[in-house]
Amino acid sequence: MVSSLVCSASLSLVFIFISIPLPYSTAISSCNGACKTLNDCAGQLICINQKCNDDPDVGTHICGRGGGGGSSPSPSPNNCRPFGTLVCKGKSYPKYSCSPPVTSSTKALLTLNDFSEGGDGGGPSECDEQYHPNSEPVVALSTGWFDNKSRCGKVIRIKASNGKTTTARVVDECDSRNGCDKEHAGQPTCGNNIVDGSASVWNALGLDQDLGKVSVTWSMA
Repeated sequence: MVSSLVCSASLSLVFIFISIPLPYSTAISSCNGACKTLNDCAGQLICINQKCNDDPDVGTHICGRGGGGGSSPSPSPNNCRPFGTLVCKGKSYPKYSCSPPVTSSTKALLTLNDFSEGGDGGGPSECDEQYHPNSEPVVALSTGWFDNKSRCGKVIRIKASNGKTTTARVVDECDSRNGCDKEHAGQPTCGNNIVDGSASVWNALGLDQDLGKVSVTWSMA
């Protein structure tokens, strides 16, 4: 009898153990859910500052509308409106020729780019027709901020939410009008608020490159 009771108790403990839910690492997060990489978020959501949110490149507003959202992108602040869409790999991306005004603390999304030959940046940088190693602090700016090469060679100051700042030189355009071709290494259009930085920029700011996109502010140095 005692042996039977011990056996039953052991089986109960095993059942309780295997019934415990799996840890977060196997879950797919929805709006504002915790994330570590782009793959942790459901649907077209992306991981920004370790929370799943709308992707500004795609133009979705799922989180901003309580889980709904339409297929057409909404106007950006300061009347910078998209002028059409580009379909790339089955997804629609808004096209912009403008960006928000540049201020002493311009809000932006910092993305990661490989400016070296054979990297994900595609061809050589537009400003100097050169490739740049990942150890060099360089950036590409969205079309509106790039302003027809007027910021080529200029130095900008970038500040992360952790308080760290760094400077980088503008060498390329993050094209907000064209993409999904050989020239752009198959990448879709950039959002109109992108600072596309090299690994050196991310390292100087003490940021985890696996995050993919993080909120920053920037200004002319």
